[in-house]
Amino acid sequence: MAHNSQDLLEHLIAAARKVGADAADALFVENVSASVCYRLGRLEEVERSESSDVGLRVFVGQRVAFVSSTDLSNDSLSALPDRAVAMAKLAPEDKFACLAPKERLARSIPDLDLEDSEEPSADTLVERARAVEGSAMAVKGITNSEGGGASFGRTSIALATTEGFFGRYAGTNHSIGVAVLAGEGTKMERDYDHASSRRSADLEPAEIVGRRAGERTIARLHPRKAKSQAVPVIFDPRESCGLLGHLSGAISGSAIARGVSFLKDCLGQQVFAPTITVLDDPHMRRGRRSKPFDGEGVANAYMAIIENGVLKTWLLDCASAKQLGLQTTGHAARGTGGPPHPASTNFYMVPGSLSPAELMGDIVDGFYVTELMGMGVNTVTGDYSRGASGFWIENGKLAYPVSEVTIAGNLKDMYRRLTPADDLVFRYGTNAPTCRIEGMTVAGE
Repeated sequence: MAHNSQDLLEHLIAAARKVGADAADALFVENVSASVCYRLGRLEEVERSESSDVGLRVFVGQRVAFVSSTDLSNDSLSALPDRAVAMAKLAPEDKFACLAPKERLARSIPDLDLEDSEEPSADTLVERARAVEGSAMAVKGITNSEGGGASFGRTSIALATTEGFFGRYAGTNHSIGVAVLAGEGTKMERDYDHASSRRSADLEPAEIVGRRAGERTIARLHPRKAKSQAVPVIFDPRESCGLLGHLSGAISGSAIARGVSFLKDCLGQQVFAPTITVLDDPHMRRGRRSKPFDGEGVANAYMAIIENGVLKTWLLDCASAKQLGLQTTGHAARGTGGPPHPASTNFYMVPGSLSPAELMGDIVDGFYVTELMGMGVNTVTGDYSRGASGFWIENGKLAYPVSEVTIAGNLKDMYRRLTPADDLVFRYGTNAPTCRIEGMTVAGE
């Protein structure tokens, strides 16, 4: 059997049909990754790996099964269709499992410029790791390092279905990062910074990333505790993106279908202030989560999720859409060993009109969050309680570092009271500017 991805996948689904499947799809994923770790001026680790993984999903009536393999030998691949069909015949019926209908499949594959043509050499990665750690350690007051790192990855994804779809795309990722410490004994503080990009030419310079990590660490020295009170809380962009992460989880079609979301009754309703817009853009050029079609081959597109504060849509794959009596929104994501599930792509909040300084300018007492800890978010009720550290705000300025506090509220109230700044930067798959939320509870002393 040829191991060209299209030949391989089309052979698998044809073989599945031949041995009794009513429908099938197959996914082929190839990964290359390389990474180095550099700590205290010495190279500690160099790794490189390559992997290939194929997954087959088959339908026999309303019964479905999944098989996958990293063994691409002819004998192993030839056994997959028989094994999958045999498993499907024993599986319970799933009336919502389905392939994407032919009319929803992507007819063209846009070029999103996701793949760098060259893999960096090991020497290049070592130099990036050395530079990012060296710059952090050069900041006065830094006393130790958890290590600087640099990595590269390339992922290729191909999908074929018995509805006649075949699509393939590939993307690369370059990243650097470092975590360092300052202080001594029990009064040590730690912070970090990192950067990533699809292409080497877009990667933020290691010296800037390292220096920023060092300066953030020094700024955290000699923290105080805050008194328990209700105050405005400002989320640094590193943490404000988490607020959108909770939103994307809450509007996932699978959560809505199971009735386990605090937003389950809010479609078409005002969720944020009327000035807030949240978008999802799978076709962003060089975007961190860009893809030309979704995990079921469905054509995807730029979409307003929150418009003028109103929740406009759920995030749906084919199964959750069928369960809700709706149409897929092209948000399926998947791996080779299980079913698709709804997920956002490049998910972001449109920036506001105020600078971060203006956003905090009228705050007499408040809290600026730079790091959150713990998983205290109840996605069914929206109750929110997280450990936090950052800086106390006095008279519109950052006054001193604060640690060992808890911030609490309910996400429904937090969203309605949220105001974004104008400093949106696309650093992650989910991005938000600096955000201010009125009246959160800060629990300290």
